[in-house]
Amino acid sequence: MATCPECDAEVEVDEFDVDKGDLISCPDCGSNLEVTSIAPVELESVDEDEDDEEDEDEDEDELDEEDDADDDDTKEDLD
Repeated sequence: MATCPECDAEVEVDEFDVDKGDLISCPDCGSNLEVTSIAPVELESVDEDEDDEEDEDEDEDELDEEDDADDDDTKEDLD
């Protein structure tokens, strides 16, 4: 058992079924929680904004790669 840091509800988590870093959600309040320790099991609230920022960074990287590919095509056209 672990405690939800958002609503203090008991969350049933088997330490043998989870790994550190796993994401679960609280059955009572629906908060996204990260397993931060497995002996004993401890949970920490995951800020959804952090996930959005990571997604934005990945999107920017993909756009940069596409721009680089376009630049290579332009150079070939000039030759």
